Amino acid sequence: MAERKPQTVENHAMIDPPFHYFLLPVLAIALGRSVWQLIKGINPDTIWGFVVVIAAVVAVFKIRVYALKVQDRLIRLEETIRMERVLPESARPMIRELDEDQMVGLRFASDAELPALVEKTLANKWKRAEIKKAIVHWRPDYFRV
Repeated sequence: MAERKPQTVENHAMIDPPFHYFLLPVLAIALGRSVWQLIKGINPDTIWGFVVVIAAVVAVFKIRVYALKVQDRLIRLEETIRMERVLPESARPMIRELDEDQMVGLRFASDAELPALVEKTLANKWKRAEIKKAIVHWRPDYFRV
């Protein structure tokens, strides 16, 4: 098995080729074609074709958002458990102060730097992107949607 490239803040975003390089372009073409058909002549068939394409676009994006939401909920659970294990007893109440966006950003922090990053995150009201930039020792996550 090929060794995985180490993740960093610059390269951790994932591209899903079937979604990004097939499904989205096909939907864009279908939407463009249905709009073109409407421009050429409005009739029940062109209207229905446009409605069906819009429904497909909405469905694809809702399905994607649902998967990402479930992923974020799991990350929040995993990170809560990890923080309960890693943070000193006195810092554990801070876990409840973190929002979902912050938890998702903190998942890439190593155990050693997590306590300090939690404090900095809350003190500075950092969001996901700022947290990721502050991480020195990146903990990769290869199991994302």
